[in-house]
Amino acid sequence: MQNQRPSGIINPKYCAPYNVDLAIVRKVLTLSDSFTVTDVNGKIVFNLKGSLITLHDHRVLLDAAGEPIVTLRRKIMSAHDQWQVFRGESTELKDLIFSVKKSSVFQLKTKLDVFLANNTKEEVCDFKVKGSWFERSCVVYAGESLTIAAQMHKKHTVQSIALGKDNFIVTVYPNIDYAFIVALILILDEINQDKKKD
Repeated sequence: MQNQRPSGIINPKYCAPYNVDLAIVRKVLTLSDSFTVTDVNGKIVFNLKGSLITLHDHRVLLDAAGEPIVTLRRKIMSAHDQWQVFRGESTELKDLIFSVKKSSVFQLKTKLDVFLANNTKEEVCDFKVKGSWFERSCVVYAGESLTIAAQMHKKHTVQSIALGKDNFIVTVYPNIDYAFIVALILILDEINQDKKKD
């Protein structure tokens, strides 16, 4: 991983020296999917703002105060489904933090390669996401290693099914930027929503 610690990718304030458990709730019975991310006590940590119809598919991740943290933008016209993540509401290359693309075009289980902005050659990924969207589970690894940065699994409750909500629990490991992990999971969800439409 190019001799760097995987913390503070978006902001060091989103790194903790202990495991962080977050709940991601997606409201599925609305016109546009909306996401809320809370801590284990139900306190809102992040919200996702999306637009139904845009020329460039993009979403903005907001903090609890409604301030934009990052913009997630789909790269149009790429062979591999590719997303770029920028600081705040910017979509300028100078504000690029990282990019995500499918490891290969045809996949049974989703595999995503994550490249930090300073990794311009993109020969070896900085992080890898492997998941089965059907099982609603995924693991984020540091680079090509087996070192786990975060894990996600689906939380089933009668209430969530009745209210048309998808609930996920994400465990982010110590010193890993949890805003970064949330952004990855939102991109994973977008890619898998597209699969359903095909």
